[in-house]
Amino acid sequence: MLRQVKYIASSNSKFGCDMGGAEITGKAKGGAARAKSMSPERRSEIAKQGALAKAENARLPKATHGSDDHPLKIGDIEIPCYVLEDGTRVLSQRGLLKGLGMSRGGGGGAGGDRLAVFAASKGLKPFINNELLTAIEKPIRFVRPGGGTPAFGYPATILADLCDAVLAARQESALLAQQAHIAEKCEILVRGFARVGIIALVDEATGYQKDRAKDALAQILEAFVAKELQPYVRTFPADYYEQLFRLRGLPYPPDNSKYRPQYFGVLTNDIVYKRIAPGLLAELKRENAKDSKKGRLHQRLTTDTGHPKLREHLASAVTIMKLSKDYQDFIVKMNMIHPRYGDTLSLELDAADQ
Repeated sequence: MLRQVKYIASSNSKFGCDMGGAEITGKAKGGAARAKSMSPERRSEIAKQGALAKAENARLPKATHGSDDHPLKIGDIEIPCYVLEDGTRVLSQRGLLKGLGMSRGGGGGAGGDRLAVFAASKGLKPFINNELLTAIEKPIRFVRPGGGTPAFGYPATILADLCDAVLAARQESALLAQQAHIAEKCEILVRGFARVGIIALVDEATGYQKDRAKDALAQILEAFVAKELQPYVRTFPADYYEQLFRLRGLPYPPDNSKYRPQYFGVLTNDIVYKRIAPGLLAELKRENAKDSKKGRLHQRLTTDTGHPKLREHLASAVTIMKLSKDYQDFIVKMNMIHPRYGDTLSLELDAADQ
C-alpha cells in the first residue's frame, strides 16, 4: 500500500503512463494499471493517507544512538537498544519479549502485544503498578537512526521493574505453571543487574569508569547471565522430537506438548551419546548416579567441549532424520555416517535397531 501511495502521490501525470517516453515494466506497470483503474476520488484519498502517514512519522521521536547490529547482549539473548533524542533509553519490543521467553503476538503496540496480555493476566496484574502498566500498554513508537520503518520499544527501566513484579507474583504462588520459565529468567536478570550495578558504583566512586574498557560492564553481565541461564537453555531442538515422532509413526504434535514416550530416552542414548565419544554414555550415567539430585545427561557435559560437540552431532542427526523415510532407514544412515563407538560397520540392522 505504501508503495502504491508513493507512486500515486508523486505525479498525477503518471496515471497516463507518461514516463518521458520510457516503457513501464514490472511492478511499476502493475501500479500504473491499478492507478488508472481508480476513480479520481480514490486516488486523492490514497494520496492524502500517504501524506498523513509521512507527517505522523516525522513527528515521532528519533533515536540518536543505537543499532540492530550492536544489541544489548545478555547471555545468548540479544536485545536491540537505542537512546532517543530526549535521552530516553529504549529496548526493542521484539527483543524484550524474546529475552523473557515470550512469543510475540500480532501487530505492534498493546493490541497485539504478548507483554500487555501477560501483564494483565490474573496472576500478575496485582503486582503491576499503574506506571509500569501504562508503559507496557503504550510502547514508544520511534524512528531508528537512518530512518526506515518506525519501531516499537519500551523504556529500558521497564525490564527491571517487570522482573520485580514477576518475582513477587511467584513468591505468592500466583503464576501459572507455563509462566515459571519467565520467572526463572527474571531472577537471573535481576541478580545480574545487581552485580553489574555494584561494580558500576564502585567504578564511579573510584574514578575507574574513565579507564575501564567501553564494554566492560556488558561483558560482566553477559558472562554472569550466560552461566546462570545454562540449565534452562534448550539443548535438544524441537525438530529432533518432531522428526523422532514422525520416524516412529506417532502423531505430532501430541495432545500434551510435553509428552515424550518413555522409550525415547533409550533411542536418544543410542542416537546421541553412544555415537559422540567412546564410553561417554556409561560415564555420564555413573556421574548421574553419584549425585543425589538427578539431572539430564547432557547437563553433565562440559561447556567448552561437550556441549559444542553435542550441538554439532544433533544438527547432523536432525538433517539425517529429515532425509529418512522411516526409523529403520534413519538408523541405516546413522550407522554409516555416525557409527556407534566400538561397533563395526554393518550392512544389516541389529535387533536393537528395529
